[in-house]
Amino acid sequence: MADIEYLQSIITSHQDFPKKGINFLDIFPLLRNPVAFETLITHFVHHLTSQTIPKSLTKKVDVVVGLDARGFLLGPIIALRLGAAFVPVRKQGKLPGQCVSATYEKEYGSDSFEMQADAIKAGQSVVIVDDLIATGGSAKAAGDLVAKQGGVTLEYLFIIELIFLKGYEKLNAPAYSIIQSLD
Repeated sequence: MADIEYLQSIITSHQDFPKKGINFLDIFPLLRNPVAFETLITHFVHHLTSQTIPKSLTKKVDVVVGLDARGFLLGPIIALRLGAAFVPVRKQGKLPGQCVSATYEKEYGSDSFEMQADAIKAGQSVVIVDDLIATGGSAKAAGDLVAKQGGVTLEYLFIIELIFLKGYEKLNAPAYSIIQSLD
């Protein structure tokens, strides 16, 4: 609990960014602070190894999927700690080779995510990571990409969850967030 309070104390808030009425929660101060960044990664890894993995059928995580772009900052480190592969999910047109895609709705239209078609093997156990879950659209699209390749999503990890938007309801596996925000 102390580590959660510590991490929460470092995250900053920016009113009316990127537009009026939005309270933007900024995780970058965590990344600028080596102790906070280590605490964040250790918290996620401890959660996975003490809660998620023991309850899974495979008893391991094969792949950590990170969403464009902040999931790229967390995913590779978590994957290394778990002895797992890291797979990026990117905006459409950013990955070479054959890709699978999934479309998701945003507040002002739709967008598409892609993953390389050979990135996940059938039956592999997967954890999906991003910095924040709001409406759940982008996380759901990542989960759809994992499913299209035959992977099994064990859990979604987020630093911050905007609880009032109920994005977790769209997901095909449990979601874990370190910090829950009511606004």
